[in-house]
Amino acid sequence: MPWTSRPRRCPVVGDGVLEQLKREGRIVVVGASLAGLRAAETLRAMGFAGSLTMIGDEPCEPYDRPPLSKGVLLGRARAERTALPRLRSVDATWRLGVPATGLDMAAKRVRLADGDEVPYDRLLIATGVRARPWPREEEAELDGVFVLRTRDEGAALARRLDEGPHRVLVIGGGFAGSEVASACRERGIPVTVAERGAAPLVGALGGVVAAVAAGLQREHGVDLRCGVMVTALEGDASGRVRAAHLSDGSTVETDVVVVSLGALRNTEWLYGSGLGAGPRGIACDAGCRAFDIRGIVTDDIYAAGDVARCPHPLFGYQFLSLEHWGNAVAQAGIAAHNMVSESVDRLPHMDVPAFWSSQFGVNIKSVGVPSMGTEILISQGSLDSRRFVGVYGYQGRVIGAVSFDHGRWLPFYQELIERTAPFPPQFPTVDRHAGGQRPVDADFPDPSVPSHGPTVTLSGYSPADRRMTFTPAH
Repeated sequence: MPWTSRPRRCPVVGDGVLEQLKREGRIVVVGASLAGLRAAETLRAMGFAGSLTMIGDEPCEPYDRPPLSKGVLLGRARAERTALPRLRSVDATWRLGVPATGLDMAAKRVRLADGDEVPYDRLLIATGVRARPWPREEEAELDGVFVLRTRDEGAALARRLDEGPHRVLVIGGGFAGSEVASACRERGIPVTVAERGAAPLVGALGGVVAAVAAGLQREHGVDLRCGVMVTALEGDASGRVRAAHLSDGSTVETDVVVVSLGALRNTEWLYGSGLGAGPRGIACDAGCRAFDIRGIVTDDIYAAGDVARCPHPLFGYQFLSLEHWGNAVAQAGIAAHNMVSESVDRLPHMDVPAFWSSQFGVNIKSVGVPSMGTEILISQGSLDSRRFVGVYGYQGRVIGAVSFDHGRWLPFYQELIERTAPFPPQFPTVDRHAGGQRPVDADFPDPSVPSHGPTVTLSGYSPADRRMTFTPAH
């Protein structure tokens, strides 16, 4: 009798259900991504010997995305050479270039675009995000208008930059847009950045730090336009973009436009399935198990990476959906572990988020969730020197930190976050001003206004200051 046809019952110690799953079960991973690959490797490392199917909408195996806005645009790396290294053999069946189009939770099957259906005993969803396109389709299709998320998009933009465009317009001053602008200036290409906020990176790091980022861009020759929106893209008779019109009445002549307006989570294929999935991602518990639309946690469907929304005990049990490389790796490991573990052995996803960006000659790193902060303290270095650490506070505790060319200190601040240390931090540092520095308003934009950066969504339960210690059972 097949494993999946056994009567459903609560597993107990020694009943062998889990061991049979590990020997004969069918695990399907939708999303041939960083999270999907690392989860598959973890499953094999934990002794899963059943069938493993990897489904991806792109025709290539998993690759690394950060180089696309850095080395690839600078001509130092080729997009097709960004494949992720394999940590171990996954011995999987790969279904590439065929996106998933539906999920039947009752029958435990994933529907594919080619009409096939793939059965599963455990399902991991790691479909990630895609670049938000320019909203007017006829303008988005103009020759010279790009988005940057996939390997093909990175290769196409790099080829156009190789041609030496007259001017590049970047719409959106988030991390991705700023990295594109940095690559253009390093190549000597004139670039204009149009940012609807008060400064680049303001949605992710707040106005205090964003002012430093704005200074960096202008110092490196970027034509930075803040507080404006692009209202229309104009093409010439041949269908090639030639200009952009801004909300302040100005016009920018350009032959390359990079639309960097954030991301859309790839959840549309799940609508109507009964899973708790929507534009903000897939709602999960702390162990990456997905919720259904009734708010009941499933035991056979998991999510990891950019598409997952998980409550984090260190951040007031708010649901966090983070587009971070490290977060994808950490969640993948937790999800894979829990898929093939007894309930008493399952683990929560408690890694502190971490992020980095290299732009305009500066290495920017962050830990925690700076965008939750209401105050910031420049605890080391100075804003004027553009070499500093800024610590963010929320309701009297340390919630995040960011460094500009000062990353060696971040492990210390990560420990403060993990200990729910009080804010402002109670320690002296050698480079604090003699009179002592005081926290100031972090100056984040109104959360009701869309901005670039990690998404933080309230879960409905937000204790003001929760201190906790997790002690594994032995």
